[in-house]
Amino acid sequence: MATRFSSPATLLFLFLFLVLLLLCHHRSAADYPIGVNYGTVADNLPPPERVAAFIKQKTTIDKVKLFDANPDILRAFANSDISLTISVTNGDLIAVCNPDVAQAWVANNVVPFYPQTKIKRIAVGNEVLYWGDKNLRAHLVPAMKSIHSALEFAGISDIQVSTPHFMGIFSHSEPPSSARFRRGYDRVIFAPMLEFHRQTGSPFMVCPYPFFGFTNRTLDYALFKPNPGIFDNATGFNYTNMFDAQMDAVYSAMKKLGYEDVDIVVAETGWPSAGDPGQAGVSLENAISYNANLVKHVNSGLGTPLMPNRTFETYIFSLFNENLKPGTSEQNFGLFRPDFSAVYDVHILRNDQSVGPAPVSPTAPAPTAGDEDKKWCIPTADASDAALQANIDFVCGSGLDCKPIQDGGPCFEPNSVRSHASYAMNAYYQSNGRNDYNCDFLNTGLITTVDPSYNECTYVA
Repeated sequence: MATRFSSPATLLFLFLFLVLLLLCHHRSAADYPIGVNYGTVADNLPPPERVAAFIKQKTTIDKVKLFDANPDILRAFANSDISLTISVTNGDLIAVCNPDVAQAWVANNVVPFYPQTKIKRIAVGNEVLYWGDKNLRAHLVPAMKSIHSALEFAGISDIQVSTPHFMGIFSHSEPPSSARFRRGYDRVIFAPMLEFHRQTGSPFMVCPYPFFGFTNRTLDYALFKPNPGIFDNATGFNYTNMFDAQMDAVYSAMKKLGYEDVDIVVAETGWPSAGDPGQAGVSLENAISYNANLVKHVNSGLGTPLMPNRTFETYIFSLFNENLKPGTSEQNFGLFRPDFSAVYDVHILRNDQSVGPAPVSPTAPAPTAGDEDKKWCIPTADASDAALQANIDFVCGSGLDCKPIQDGGPCFEPNSVRSHASYAMNAYYQSNGRNDYNCDFLNTGLITTVDPSYNECTYVA
């Protein structure tokens, strides 16, 4: 029987159609896989509802990772379409191995908020193997399985369970192709854990931090700056950035156990913008170079030498500078200050058309189209409800219109003293000439350049 060939026009059409499908797939996979870690080791952070509104309205971030299961934060992200990774703390890890405790944890920390709050994943513990606690280590995989069973008991099937790992889990990791998990960890911990990931479709989470691995010789290599690279003789690949090398080390170690098919998520990575005097590698310029180039690299969808054309879900550490963390550099990993002004720009702000790692001024807020020179007055994070209620009484008693925060008004919900005070304080600030002292309110007000408006509630500026 003779073979029939399609016409040249038909073949051209099919070729173009396949190319279009590949381009669309690549674009959808690479669009903003960047998330952020929302740490709260600070006493000056804005309230969670403001944080949720800022992330949704002003940034391209659609994934947030928490280090606990703070109910105020979970409520703040309800109906936001921003997915959350919440955490079982290390202190609760052993307890949740008990099925009854795990079911209670899910009943208290997941069920009341889900699915209005888009909980995507539960991280059981954080870098457990880093702490060297043999008891925690022995209970890690059982705790993960117990939480997964508790989710099933609650009738929830689309929340993943995982745990983040520091990069000291390898016996050696250079060159990347030679990497393997520590002896003893490999078969006892990682093999059953990776089997759990494979069976449940959950990812292996890692925390690659080139900041903690560079030397004077490899600083440019760590920062995605031009450098000669490091050659892997076994594969013939030349690595020009440490992030790719660390990710391929994870892949190689997983492959040696037969689990290279398990997905990998970057749970944490980042670079501090300030540190102690003389601290090596710490500067605003280096933080911009690492994080901005990381975003560009991850968004490219190029993957790594051993994992080409892969887009890794990646969470930058961290959203805010946290002033109660130990050490200056630990306090300065944030992309934003507590007043929402950008420490620097890594191109996650909406309407950002710039290309490459060009920073905004370290002392000026990142501009948003249409909001230049606009300012609003909101409560400080530590203002008490009693003080804020006094502010409401003062403002509304002065003759200003407070109908928007009354029942049925566009700013009545959320029905909280802090939310109502925020609207009232801003109304007073705007109507009295936008002077800094009109936002003092006995040290309970602060000025922000980020519009706190939400839904139908519009804050005058």
